[in-house]
Amino acid sequence: MRDTKGKFIVKFRGVRGSHPTPDFNFLEYGGNTACIEVNVNGHLIILDAGTGIIKCGNELLKEYVAQFHKEPVNATILLSHVHNDHIQGLPFFKPLHMNDSKINIVGFSEYEEGLDSVISDLVFDKSFPLGLNDLNSKISFYDINDNYALIFNEDDDTPDMVKIENDEDYIPEGEEVVISCLKSNSHPKQGVMIYKIAYKDKSLVYATDTEGYVGANKKLVLFARDTDLLIHDAQYTSEEYLNAYFSKQGYGHSTFDMALETFSQAKAKSLAFFHFDPNYNDEFLLEIENHYTENCKNCFIPKEGQEIVLR
Repeated sequence: MRDTKGKFIVKFRGVRGSHPTPDFNFLEYGGNTACIEVNVNGHLIILDAGTGIIKCGNELLKEYVAQFHKEPVNATILLSHVHNDHIQGLPFFKPLHMNDSKINIVGFSEYEEGLDSVISDLVFDKSFPLGLNDLNSKISFYDINDNYALIFNEDDDTPDMVKIENDEDYIPEGEEVVISCLKSNSHPKQGVMIYKIAYKDKSLVYATDTEGYVGANKKLVLFARDTDLLIHDAQYTSEEYLNAYFSKQGYGHSTFDMALETFSQAKAKSLAFFHFDPNYNDEFLLEIENHYTENCKNCFIPKEGQEIVLR
């Protein structure tokens, strides 16, 4: 596997919302649903498991074979929530089917069942030939809430779940990688988990499937304060969001303007508009990107496969 000790690298694997768009007019920005690969100080962390995770898994398998099975795949998957476009790639993530892989799946469940039962029911047992218990890898589930953080110590891919006592608990010490979270109820049904990944003096915040407020969500603004990369839901244009005939208010998604407002108030260093509508083709997204980057040089619409080096 690639050596990422001391590094913090973000790779966009799927940037689309709602459903995949396998069409010629969506090749530039990509048509896979939400998935971001983060390699930080030797740890592989994957944000959401939309269809973008499939290619990620295929490449991990190739690396594993190329180095003669010497180094198994250890990965931690952070699920923002369990809507279909954020979990639909999970059964096809090949490391889940490899004997010596170790996969941590992190998320929250407000159902009576735990996260493992929810994933088993939604993704495997009723909609896939194999059940969760038939998979070959070693899978560990972590039910998390925003009173806890996950801490990865150097050379250990099993995170410690630590109760947050004060703001200092969010700050990494030495070679630690710290994952903290913020629960948002602005997405229908059970809400959504927003994640922050921090290593040394660098961090990113992943805020998908959250609907903005007038003047921005102050809790999110504080959570994302001074982050190096804010990845924020931008499913709709403001015109579509407020359309008199088919308004998207209450759908649990933000506009590009809402994302920009949060970015500005949080004083984040860069903004990736994310989870855009499946009807927005390459030509339309390019127009939007040109419009926003004209006045915001640190804003961009990520393309599938694009890599950002934070450290």
